[in-house]
Amino acid sequence: MSKELYTAMEKAPQRATLKALGLTDDELEKPLVAIVTARSEVAPANIHLDDIVEAVKIGVHAGGCTPITLPAISVCDGIAAGGVGYKYSLPSRELIADSVETMLLAHGFDGAVFIPNTDTAIAGMLMGAARANVPSVFVTGGPMDSGIFGDKKIGLASLYEGVGKVKCGSMSLDELTQAEAVACPAAGSANGMYAANPLACVLEALGLALAGNGTAPAIGSERIRIAKNSGACVCELVRNADTPKMIINKRSLTNALRVDMALGGSANTVLHVMALAAEYNIAIDLDYVQNISNTTPVLVDLMPSGKADMSDFHRAGGVQAVMRELAKKNLIDGSLRTVAGCSLAITYEHAHVKDETVIRKSDNPISPNGGVTVVKGNLAETGAIAVRTQSSKAVINAKAKCFDREEEAVEAIYSGKIKKGDVVIIRYEGPKGGPGMREMLPSAAAIVGMGLENDVAIITDGRIPNATRGLVIGHVCPEAADGGKIALVKDGDAIKIDVANGRISLDVPAKELQARQKKLRPKDSNATGWLLRYQNLVTTAADGAVLKKKF
Repeated sequence: MSKELYTAMEKAPQRATLKALGLTDDELEKPLVAIVTARSEVAPANIHLDDIVEAVKIGVHAGGCTPITLPAISVCDGIAAGGVGYKYSLPSRELIADSVETMLLAHGFDGAVFIPNTDTAIAGMLMGAARANVPSVFVTGGPMDSGIFGDKKIGLASLYEGVGKVKCGSMSLDELTQAEAVACPAAGSANGMYAANPLACVLEALGLALAGNGTAPAIGSERIRIAKNSGACVCELVRNADTPKMIINKRSLTNALRVDMALGGSANTVLHVMALAAEYNIAIDLDYVQNISNTTPVLVDLMPSGKADMSDFHRAGGVQAVMRELAKKNLIDGSLRTVAGCSLAITYEHAHVKDETVIRKSDNPISPNGGVTVVKGNLAETGAIAVRTQSSKAVINAKAKCFDREEEAVEAIYSGKIKKGDVVIIRYEGPKGGPGMREMLPSAAAIVGMGLENDVAIITDGRIPNATRGLVIGHVCPEAADGGKIALVKDGDAIKIDVANGRISLDVPAKELQARQKKLRPKDSNATGWLLRYQNLVTTAADGAVLKKKF
């Protein structure tokens, strides 16, 4: 594509512009490869990405192409959580996708290497890569090591829960301050199966990243070697004109969802995979996701529900070992092509489980069913999502305590107004109602910190946080802003949650609900700027919370 823009005699002005960058005639005669990096100084996930960029450049040069670096935005959820900034996290996925499409096509790049390290950046770059459809490889920044506090491994989630422990007196402020200093010891994404890491692992299953990408530590020579090999790899893809549309299809997305379920399940990954499916016009709905979860065993139990961290997972065999175990049960399609130039099965044929305390064999799973379950009922007619591994009770009968924004719920939890047997309803936090569909991390962590995770559930039209424990049912559709039944719940209403059977019901007579519906006046979010446009264009969580294609 670059030759169309830069080689003809009439393109002398364009070549002059590129030469102003210091590019030589020899470099301009080679394919141009964009290195799209989310590097910034605003988050540990991204602070070290320049090292990966330089390694990718070495690989691109060695492969016979010319690298050119482009920036991408990336919101740090750990910093934004709990405030208005979190409203921008999921919407930023759309901005990233738009900017990737814009820059790759406007400048005629022949290929691209994407270097993200947060879930929204990974997903946005995946969506942009689908639109541009130039040969593409992903290499993420990798996870950080765990912090050590006393004799325990801790991470960012420990701090969110620690605030609640201080509030209820089970942890001192001095202990929290000491933990704060060691929880995040270096660069990288969070240390457990939190939002970025499941999606980074899924990239291996999609065939868009090299083996080890999802788990190799952020700081270390292996991550640099993966980056160099990724740079060389994209050049081979350019020569063969292998594009993402030749790699991504419904079977590869199914592989991705199976790996996610085997890792314990991430509702965020489900949301992003559905958004990616929309970019490729592939039909995947919540029922399809449920079928995959029902037939996929959980093989790995990582933080926050388990004790193992990402470094443990990597040493135990990583994603490749998980895929090989799934393949033994015919749950992975190994025939699909990958950016490595071989089938997926070739990438994992020599992988094996090295530590069965971290990765279970397929004939001895943690659970026979995957981590995510879709729940439906009169409270979520289109569907909602729960994470099975977070649920300690099969059936919950509870009384509703309702809040129209998360901050109100957090205040109530910390002030002791939430008791055993309550279910916390947090609404107007969906894609449209928020707008932006914040994760309910502060409220979920507050419940854990207050020691209520086994006795109090959350139901929300917002997102489910990966970085905590306890039962959260999220992505409720229709959301409150669309007139969904979650907007009709009142304090004291009886709610029954049956995660095992995928049911959630509001025990209020139909006539009473009809009367409430007539009186309902959905709340105005008072959104401005980009979020106002997003609010008017975004679809439901059941559709991946993508923007409307026609309006």
